[in-house]
Amino acid sequence: MNHKVFVAGASGAIGQRLVPLLCSAGHKVVGTTRTEQGAETLRALGSEAVIVDVFDAEALSRAVLAVQPKIIIHQLTGLSAWEAGCIEEAITENARVRTEGTRNLVKAALAAATRRLIAQSIAWVYASGALPHKETDPLDVEAQGTTAVTVSGVMALENAVLNSPPLEGVVLRYGQFYGPGTGHESPAGTSPIHVDAAAYAALLAIDHGALGSVFNIAEPNEFVATEKARGELGRHADFRLSMEKLPDL
Repeated sequence: MNHKVFVAGASGAIGQRLVPLLCSAGHKVVGTTRTEQGAETLRALGSEAVIVDVFDAEALSRAVLAVQPKIIIHQLTGLSAWEAGCIEEAITENARVRTEGTRNLVKAALAAATRRLIAQSIAWVYASGALPHKETDPLDVEAQGTTAVTVSGVMALENAVLNSPPLEGVVLRYGQFYGPGTGHESPAGTSPIHVDAAAYAALLAIDHGALGSVFNIAEPNEFVATEKARGELGRHADFRLSMEKLPDL
């Protein structure tokens, strides 16, 4: 089934791989960005574009209401400071996106009667325990320092997405990205995932995955379990945009 899909953070590394997938699957796509340059990029990829800041709750709500999307995909991050080498500032900015930004997006989704919200989370904040970590394992609530800031932001995002009925929340806990736009051309970290495969998981989550589902999205590894995503989403960790056609959905 084709839908109106609102992609928040569409001009980011995942968004730029996701938009062509959504368009190829027949969805009508509207993507957000904070710059005119980002808007031009999205239009070139086949999406409509809206310039809006997620922290401007009123403007964001107007944008979502204007589209009336059945699906919202939350791919927002706040890592501009990271690119400038300001690591602690980037961590704080990203936590604010996950906390305040997600809260604003959920509020806009509810006002627009959006059916499903699919949100980007991360798969490396589990508490210490037996490996590989399953989605039901606890997060590291006892973390300290900047890790605690990250965990707090992740928990706020997931709670808002998964517990805002009647919105159908689905959380994708991504591993460490590599591929175009990430700064890493080869796998890195304990649970790597190529940006194309990460984007493909978001596409699949539109029509797969039960209300309130959480999925680890990574290549097979020893740190996080990926069987649930393979079984319920039908996710292919080796998917790449360079394939001649999309796998059957």
